Amino acid sequence: MKFQAPKGVSEYFPERSIAFEKVRRELISPAKLAGYKLLELPVFEDTEVFTRGVGESTDVVSKEMYTFEDRGGRSITLRPEGTAGVMRAVIEHGLDRGQLPVKVWYSGPFFRAERPQAGRYRQFYQVGIEAIGLDDPAIDAEVIAIADAGYRNLGLTKFRLDITSLGDSASRAAHREVLVKYISKLDLDEATRARVELNPLRLFDDKREAVVKMMAGAPLLIDYLTPQSASHFEKVKKYLDKLGIRYAINPRMVRGLDYYTGTAFEFVHELLGAQSGLGGGGRYDGLMESLGGQNLSGIGFGLGIDRTLLACEAEGIDLTSQSRPDLYVIPLGEEAKDFSIKFIDDLRKNGAIVDCAYGDRALKGAMKGADKSGAKFAIVIGDSEISSGIGELKNMETGVTSSVTLSAINAKSFN
Repeated sequence: MKFQAPKGVSEYFPERSIAFEKVRRELISPAKLAGYKLLELPVFEDTEVFTRGVGESTDVVSKEMYTFEDRGGRSITLRPEGTAGVMRAVIEHGLDRGQLPVKVWYSGPFFRAERPQAGRYRQFYQVGIEAIGLDDPAIDAEVIAIADAGYRNLGLTKFRLDITSLGDSASRAAHREVLVKYISKLDLDEATRARVELNPLRLFDDKREAVVKMMAGAPLLIDYLTPQSASHFEKVKKYLDKLGIRYAINPRMVRGLDYYTGTAFEFVHELLGAQSGLGGGGRYDGLMESLGGQNLSGIGFGLGIDRTLLACEAEGIDLTSQSRPDLYVIPLGEEAKDFSIKFIDDLRKNGAIVDCAYGDRALKGAMKGADKSGAKFAIVIGDSEISSGIGELKNMETGVTSSVTLSAINAKSFN
């Protein structure tokens, strides 16, 4: 029997895993420069962390969670998103009792029982950050700027940033009143009516053509912002302008999770078709309190590594070239192998990427291995090279060889 990975799992192996690793590293590097620190989370939580944190009206909770009962009879769920788990950890470990804001980043696999298609998987990967404890529009701008910088680090250009404000509780209460009146006149099925009762904003996120048409004239939350919410949003836009970050106002964006309030944003790529969202996030006043903590505000994002990799491929961005070995060493004979083991180790400690023709292959086969490895240079080491201390360094791209002193070779020799 030949086993296969479960359907809908995004799996990465060389060479594509090299590009995956590059995407993950570049997306999170701007957060590290801004003082965000790693928070390593469990991949499963008490189910109530998500039902209370994410919201029962969302598709994530109502349709997509992988939930099971453990041996102790507890309801456990594989994490469908990161923010609720981060908030649980912050509360549990008292991180909110120290310096504010709490600034953390995380990465790893997440799980949703969705119908698999290009860019939409049952196991997918994200990086995320959260800044918890202060309701400052400058932090909103910082979070958005970190995501924008991550995409630009990778060389992406064909994406746009959509932003809006989902207001405070007073804004949403005023909007809800007129929105419910509007929705009450629509011809909706029973299941959709039930979702509306939990959160009428969910209809803005409904992609069915008939619903989209019915909601075309619906009142927009951004038109019902309180002066305080409107001022906060204006400051966010002002800071983004100062940072030179371009954006478009999308008043129909509600995001897929119920905890969002105030600033909300999404990055969309024009070459990805239906699954065009690269990542996004927003502010979530009230989430910490709903999970048993203080009433502190927070903002964060989740960026899809899978989708970002697809976007890089769509734009023709090569993410694998920097991982090529600098040098491929071909030892001929046992004495040369003894010498090469230490020679290679010294180069690696010096920062060079070095591979070796293991398996005592003949020279012809070893040179084929050097070519397949993608190494920039290759060197053959035999008895004469060891006795003279001089070898022939071959540029694998041009075929040109040059004599080099073995002891003088270091990481800079391959630039």
